[in-house]
Amino acid sequence: MNDHPTTAPGSAGVVSTHSVFGAPCWVSLTSRDLEATQDFYGAVLGWRWRQAQLGERFRIALADDVPVAGIAAVATMWQVAVAWTPYFAVPSADDAAARVRERGGTTAVGPISLPPGRAALLADPDGATFGVWEGRLIGNWESWRRAAPAFVRLRTRDAFASAIFYGQILDWASDVPGSCEVHYEGDEVVLRSNGDVVARIVSGALEAAPDPRVRPHWQVHFTVSDVAACARTAEHHGGSVLDLTADEAVLRDPDGAQFTVTSGSRR
Repeated sequence: MNDHPTTAPGSAGVVSTHSVFGAPCWVSLTSRDLEATQDFYGAVLGWRWRQAQLGERFRIALADDVPVAGIAAVATMWQVAVAWTPYFAVPSADDAAARVRERGGTTAVGPISLPPGRAALLADPDGATFGVWEGRLIGNWESWRRAAPAFVRLRTRDAFASAIFYGQILDWASDVPGSCEVHYEGDEVVLRSNGDVVARIVSGALEAAPDPRVRPHWQVHFTVSDVAACARTAEHHGGSVLDLTADEAVLRDPDGAQFTVTSGSRR
């Protein structure tokens, strides 16, 4: 367990990645200060906490008693970036990691066994970090989707190329039962699972040349009832507001991790 710097999604649930294909199934945050992280996200997002099985440096975030995210205060100890990372459900973490390497991506950690499953921390060819999880999911996946992120968004240099890469890794738009659907809506690639938007990929106009100024990364979006209030609370508790509109705010926590709060209408 000490080989992995994040909290993985496996727990005493009954839903597994053999019935959820290619969709986001968990998000985790690496941080430096566990107490400060809990205070910040408790204030901004109203989360409560329970200890994870992985040890004192790890916590599970709860929203209305539903586990929604993992927090790991290991950024300094493991010399990893402070960041939010989405995990995608796969039937085989080993197969997914092999596909990543075959297509120009890299493996940062794993795949390693984390009973009741296996996990890997990976990066796409442009350097955007993401995770894959094989095995049982925490509780009920539909409950997690309702209580957790509205979606995750990849900001990258070439949305079309990225959609092809992730589609090949995660079996998007395949004939696998339950696989995610890929749609092109305006300037975004949109991923849907059972009709719900679960991920977006954006680089500007899909026909445009890749933008070398973009630092590719996955951005986690949390649904909230009052975007402006979350932004004010974030600043009051040592965070910062990077961008603010009526429906969405890009925030940075005191450790430097970026995330987005969004109203339901932005899905």
